[in-house]
Amino acid sequence: MDTVELVFEEFGDPANSPLIILHGFFASSRNWRQVAQRLAARFHVYVPDLRNHGSSPQYHFMDYPSMTADVLRFMDQRNLVTVDLLGHSMGGKIAMWLALTAPDRVNKLIVADIAPVSYQHNFDNTILALKALPLTEISNRKQAEMQLANAIPELSYRQFLLQNLILKDVHYCWRVDLDVFHLMAVHIAAFPKTDHLAPYIGKVLFIAGGDSDYVKPEKIDSLFPTAAISTIDDAGHWLHVQQPDVFNARVENFLV
Repeated sequence: MDTVELVFEEFGDPANSPLIILHGFFASSRNWRQVAQRLAARFHVYVPDLRNHGSSPQYHFMDYPSMTADVLRFMDQRNLVTVDLLGHSMGGKIAMWLALTAPDRVNKLIVADIAPVSYQHNFDNTILALKALPLTEISNRKQAEMQLANAIPELSYRQFLLQNLILKDVHYCWRVDLDVFHLMAVHIAAFPKTDHLAPYIGKVLFIAGGDSDYVKPEKIDSLFPTAAISTIDDAGHWLHVQQPDVFNARVENFLV
């Protein structure tokens, strides 16, 4: 399986226990800086840009086994035998797949607002709206935001997606390859087959947003029988942004 070398940000004392944070679809390490900086008081925190995201290499294929292989390569390059893992959304699925397929490499696992299931939703409308944005006519980010308003009504989600719009040689362009994202989105919504895998019996915490329906307890028990589920009220899928103090406290309490 081909792997790519992940670009990353690093926080905290290298003498502390290693913690890897894995971001979600369309995100990057920058979205987790505040969380990482807080956790760096007790941990040596690594936040990689996953393949096709942020500053990491572009590649024509991505699914959970391939992205997990990238993370294992990242760990091996740094002699990280075991780590604590925190993953959100897509990153949570990578973290779960790593724990299920290489359980000896994971100490404690935290999964933020996602479950080990294949979801029915798709990203077609979002990606097609981004692809349709007339970049040659855009002179500032606010214009892009307004042009996406009909297709993507939620302002915070538009602003999140537009973090991938960058200015290069006085022209706006996408930092991510939207064609690859469109082709690979089916793998992001899915979760690989687990029939051949033993349950992960290490320490696991699922943190769910109270206003989100992504975490499905009935789908968790068979693969993660020791897991605890903690719900954060007044938070949706972006729980670490909407309730950062509560989110960070629950992460710290579980890891320490």
